Amino acid sequence: MAAPSPSSSPRATLSATGPSSPASTHPPSSAPTQLSSRSRVWAEPCLLPTATSKLSGAVEQWLSAAERLYGPYMWGRYDIVFLPPSFPIVAMENPCLTFIISSILESDEFLVIDVIHEVAHSWFGNAVTNATWEEMWLSEGLATYAQRRITTETYGAAFTCLETAFRLDALHRQMKLLGEDSPVSKLQVKLEPGVNPSHLMNLFTYEKGYCFVYYLSQLCGDPQRFDDFLRAYVEKYKFTSVVAQDLLDSFLSFFPELKEQSVDCRAGLEFERWLNATGPPLAEPDLSQGSSLTRPVEALFQLWTAEPLDQAAASASAIDISKWRTFQTALFLDRLLDGSPLPQEVVMSLSKCYSSLLDSMNAEIRIRWLQIVVRNDYYPDLHRVRRFLESQMSRMYTIPLYEDLCTGALKSFALEVFYQTQGRLHPNLRRTIQQILSQGLGPSAEPSAEQGSAGADSEADTDTPALLLGDEAPSSAISLRDVNVSA
Repeated sequence: MAAPSPSSSPRATLSATGPSSPASTHPPSSAPTQLSSRSRVWAEPCLLPTATSKLSGAVEQWLSAAERLYGPYMWGRYDIVFLPPSFPIVAMENPCLTFIISSILESDEFLVIDVIHEVAHSWFGNAVTNATWEEMWLSEGLATYAQRRITTETYGAAFTCLETAFRLDALHRQMKLLGEDSPVSKLQVKLEPGVNPSHLMNLFTYEKGYCFVYYLSQLCGDPQRFDDFLRAYVEKYKFTSVVAQDLLDSFLSFFPELKEQSVDCRAGLEFERWLNATGPPLAEPDLSQGSSLTRPVEALFQLWTAEPLDQAAASASAIDISKWRTFQTALFLDRLLDGSPLPQEVVMSLSKCYSSLLDSMNAEIRIRWLQIVVRNDYYPDLHRVRRFLESQMSRMYTIPLYEDLCTGALKSFALEVFYQTQGRLHPNLRRTIQQILSQGLGPSAEPSAEQGSAGADSEADTDTPALLLGDEAPSSAISLRDVNVSA
């Protein structure tokens, strides 16, 4: 899988020694930082100390955990390069060198998950690759499973269950938007001629694929035995491309007792149904080991939806969410987003209680609060939305807000902010936002790259589609943060 090209702006031109300067033929010197004997981190000079401090000691720990589970790391080096914020995807696994957007450095927990996911791809995706775009889950589902085995080994089951609950919550949100009969919810999606394969990069590929792999692990009754199977699977198929039948045949051969029990034909859980049925996963993992982290989230959400509001708000304000994990706060805000629009008095109380606190947190938290602001037309906090969009240049932190702004009463606000910031956006992202604005403002008001601030870069890739599934309009598109966390 190839990553899209980084921005053509001078700041995004990154050499091995740092960003190039338009005024000089020699980029400023900035040597990478050695994290271990086989791992380095590359970044612009201003980001290198932060990237180093966040990853020092951790990358080798993750690689070693993966090796214990799935066998030796076979690519020699594992280096990481942090690309400018305009890089159009979150992360991209390449053998020996993982690309990651620098914006993710704001959130320690999302950084951990994204890097570990890319580490897992060294075995599932790079070593053993899906033979067709129609079976992307063979890469992403297995990598997500391996990622969660690695996080369980290094950070414990509770944290892994919390992150899984957060992702499955997003999967069900996507299901509600698309409908249970959506063809893209299949694990084996039919890729018709002319269909853009990137449309298949959705949460079903990751999370429904993960649920199927988890189900297979439960059939054998022991995660360690399933680890042994995956290790043998990688050894057998490394440096080749596979289809789903290769994985499933290997599974049944490795566990002959399960083959004798015909587990592939169990009513309602047939392997064929897993692969070709639309809708949610046929079975989901037991996440009870994460209840110590998810229960407080559910309790706080229930308080904010209880009556009378004054009493509920007082009880809620006594809970200090500043000590929560990022995934807890994000899950809480996602629940509020699902319930939006909320009564105006609830939004006012939420703002009074949390707005300043959330404004000091990382971008994954802030964007969710700002979406609540937008979906509820809460004008007192609208300046925070502007400031956020003026400082963010990545898809995952811009598309969701522009979609919400253009489906509500704030279309002109969205247009104004876009005109002021478009020159800093990747051309593909700029084109996507133009399409969103065009749908939101009507056919006669399509924004052009030439409008707005003087001298804005007018380049746009007209062959690049908006972030859509099928032929849907942007107003019904699924926000990137709910679709594709990483590659």
